[in-house]
Amino acid sequence: MSWLSPDSKFMQAWNNFTDAIIINLLMLVTSIPIVTIGAALSAGQTATRKMLIGQGHVTRNYFAAFKENFARATILWVVYLLFGAALVYSWIVLRITPLLIPKIALTILWVIGFEWVFALQARFENPPTRTMANAYIFGVTYFPATLALAAIDAVYFGLFVYLWFKLPQMLFLLVVLGYGSLLSLHVPIQEYVLRKYTGQPFSTHVQEDTWTVKKKPQ
Repeated sequence: MSWLSPDSKFMQAWNNFTDAIIINLLMLVTSIPIVTIGAALSAGQTATRKMLIGQGHVTRNYFAAFKENFARATILWVVYLLFGAALVYSWIVLRITPLLIPKIALTILWVIGFEWVFALQARFENPPTRTMANAYIFGVTYFPATLALAAIDAVYFGLFVYLWFKLPQMLFLLVVLGYGSLLSLHVPIQEYVLRKYTGQPFSTHVQEDTWTVKKKPQ
């Protein structure tokens, strides 16, 4: 049957689905110390991008990227973790009406940066401060793409909260599929935006030797 052929669209989609689950599980395991979540997010970006173009082995790609991005991604993650924790505290504890607008503005600012910073860390060779600045430049300049990324995440976390309260027995399945699987939706959007800076149109037919792990911005 042609649809079971290794080159068929069905088998390619199935392989990508299983690889996405593997990436998610790798991200879960390597995120256990909490402080390594940034490196896991960057490695997940690289592994997903290479998975979608059929380049290399998913586990090998993931750990190579995890090691490469560890130092800078960890710095970025610590900044976003502390900023995020302060925002959560402000929403839960500081229920003061005059602070409502600043809290909304800072939350939006956090989301915009978060949607881009680890993708840029995985893709470009820059110091953390430059990567963070670029994340906001991309996030604002390409706001429709940022909105799409945030909407994907909002649906996932909304579903997580719903299952937590209504169908907790289904949470395991959602965790297995996980945030790592969402990168299969994130990466094509981000690569479409980044193509003019990388010089690499996102395609499943790009030759392997035309893709680099890192690229300096133009």
